[in-house]
Amino acid sequence: MAEISHADDGAADVARRPGSLTLVPAADEKLTTKDFKSDQEVRWCPGCGDYAILAAFQAFLPELGIPRENVVVISGIGCSSRLPYYVDTYGMHSIHGRAPAIATGLAATRPDLSVWVITGDGDALSIGGNHLIHALRRNINIKILLFNNRIYGLTKGQYSPTSEQGKITKSTPFGSLDTPFNPISLALGAEAGFVARTVDSDRKHLTSVLRAAADHRGAAFIEIYQNCPIFNDDAFAPLTAPETRDDRVVRLEHGQPIRFGAQGQFGLRFGRYGSLEVAEVSGTDPQTLLVHNAEEADPSYAFALSRLDVPGFAHTPIGVYRRVARPTYDDAMTAQISDARARQGEGDLAALLAGPDTWQVG
Repeated sequence: MAEISHADDGAADVARRPGSLTLVPAADEKLTTKDFKSDQEVRWCPGCGDYAILAAFQAFLPELGIPRENVVVISGIGCSSRLPYYVDTYGMHSIHGRAPAIATGLAATRPDLSVWVITGDGDALSIGGNHLIHALRRNINIKILLFNNRIYGLTKGQYSPTSEQGKITKSTPFGSLDTPFNPISLALGAEAGFVARTVDSDRKHLTSVLRAAADHRGAAFIEIYQNCPIFNDDAFAPLTAPETRDDRVVRLEHGQPIRFGAQGQFGLRFGRYGSLEVAEVSGTDPQTLLVHNAEEADPSYAFALSRLDVPGFAHTPIGVYRRVARPTYDDAMTAQISDARARQGEGDLAALLAGPDTWQVG
């Protein structure tokens, strides 16, 4: 059974009425991080990366400038999916893999709400795979945060859809045979208009990506590398260890040359067959080195970026890969209904249900 959490403000009754306008805080009401912290005890394992993500999320929400009762956080099943309990907004801890489907219905019928989906690599990419790709394909106005720790943490350490080949776990004692999903590549293949990646331990970067996603109209997909200290500790150590991170982490900033390395000595250029390759800035024709363009309509460039970290986080871009405006399903559905009402008038649901077995549309 799904569990509901919500803010008990009197204004919530207004916000729940169908067709109500977006509510704006009163001039003297300035929300703070504290306003978005619930009274529930936070229960994750000590050292879990979820704590850092929760803190960044709670601190970011006041920036939206909308009341708590107009914010909804929906999750599926998994360690990450406990997050709605800890945020003092409306929320639902729903069922395994179905959070995008529930969020789709809510966002499509309530355009006055800011809808956020919290999911994990197992929840979103295994049983929830179809729901995820179709929410992105339809371009529902929801923001999806995928916590990727490359393991099933809640059920005590089985391999997940993002676990590397050869991963030895309780369910793969001789090593995983599966080819793992690349969540960024998957989202781009589903035509997502906003795709980004960040890391739990980099709060400044994480917040900047959340801000960009909130500003985007339509579906936004954010993969967050999240450490599980109990069942998959240091899974992302090459990207966080001081001795390796500079040469491996590629920070993407729209309109800026792509440079990385301790002295910014590396850049990217296209290879012979369309893939990206690392090149030393010194001695390379500057015209061949890439300037990041998150607004490139063709997803091929963003997809090529998503393949750089294969295998073993060799070179891993973080930041916004793609930010392209597309018509949203919500707006198209609203326009279609309005057009039908203008042509045919209001329908009669009772007559439809009590009428003949067949009917004609149009």
